[in-house]
Amino acid sequence: MRILVVEDEPTLAAQLVEGVSAAGYVADSAGNGIDAHFMGDTEPYDAVVLDLGLPGMDGITVLKKWRAAGRTMPVLILTARDSWHEKVAGIDAGADDYLAKPFHMEELLARLRALIRRTGGHASTELACGPLTLDTRSSRASVAGRALALTAHEYRVLAYLMHHQGEVVSRGELIEHIYAQDFDRDSNTVEVFIARLRKKLPPGLIETVRGLGYRLACPP
Repeated sequence: MRILVVEDEPTLAAQLVEGVSAAGYVADSAGNGIDAHFMGDTEPYDAVVLDLGLPGMDGITVLKKWRAAGRTMPVLILTARDSWHEKVAGIDAGADDYLAKPFHMEELLARLRALIRRTGGHASTELACGPLTLDTRSSRASVAGRALALTAHEYRVLAYLMHHQGEVVSRGELIEHIYAQDFDRDSNTVEVFIARLRKKLPPGLIETVRGLGYRLACPP
């Protein structure tokens, strides 16, 4: 799952990227509203952390432009502690949730997980597909209670498929959601990750849909 972090204060931006990455997500960052608008308008993010006080273009304007262009990714805005008007303006502009500064990283990650779950129609922090379970809080997967040893990229591929159970996911879509913007992407590596996952998962759980991509087929 891929997150865009928009924050102009360098130290906080670095902490956000580090925290989001440590939680198993791929993180891109923007330090001003102009770059943020362009990235959110051209890249497929699963969620955005958006500060409102940005140089170049303020966060409210960025958010309004995204929504006007049909960009529907969930957005968590960061506001000043006592600025209730910022919260109202952000929600009215299309934000899905807000968090006042200063905040605990654990709360921000919990709110991100909730936004991503709701977007995929999942109510629980633990996703299940037959004997396979994925705990989004701990970023761990298991089969019938047995923990799976996964690399970071294997986990990202599996997490994306788990959030889109039953849907056909193309190779290109997986590439866009498991790599950061500046990463040298190689489409052949997706096939490698899928092959490795199939060796660790029950047979038939990941289906190949010829010419289209992959589907996580959960038993009834």
